[in-house]
Amino acid sequence: METAAFLNDSGIALTEANRPNEAISLFRKALIMEPENPLLWLNLGIAQQRTGDYEDALHSFERAVYIEDTLAEAWDAMGLIYYELERFDLSETCYHSALERNEGTPKTWNNLGVLYFTEGSYEEARHCFEEAVSLAPLYYEALYNLRDTCRELEDYRAAAEFERILSGLFVNQGYQAFV
Repeated sequence: METAAFLNDSGIALTEANRPNEAISLFRKALIMEPENPLLWLNLGIAQQRTGDYEDALHSFERAVYIEDTLAEAWDAMGLIYYELERFDLSETCYHSALERNEGTPKTWNNLGVLYFTEGSYEEARHCFEEAVSLAPLYYEALYNLRDTCRELEDYRAAAEFERILSGLFVNQGYQAFV
């Protein structure tokens, strides 16, 4: 017998295997069984986002936070969609909502930093990237973004330090840089 949990796990696996269209039907089937399960709505939204169906994804994320307002991942996902749609004010609001619910999420700090960088607010971006790196010292994307932000702020000493850290990560991950 298929349970909502089984369908959810299968849908997650399909989404991760880059088969979100197949996952969507499983999440919808699970939601018939458990329509008030916020994680099912979140996972449905993630699959919809992967297909580029931002309108339905936003609806699913909104439903997830309506059921469980503390679901920081749904707030972050909405922020990312609004960022991609260049609705930066809504994106910022969603990222702040995510951080109010879980300030220990490096991904959200990095996403907010990217938003500020895009808007040319480099000091705010630097603060966000520093928060992300303080939470996850080897977070490559945040280190990369922090390096570039330091360059924009003409803090070349800090930028060089982050470049050194990035180079170390690159080599330690088994990659060789071609010079």
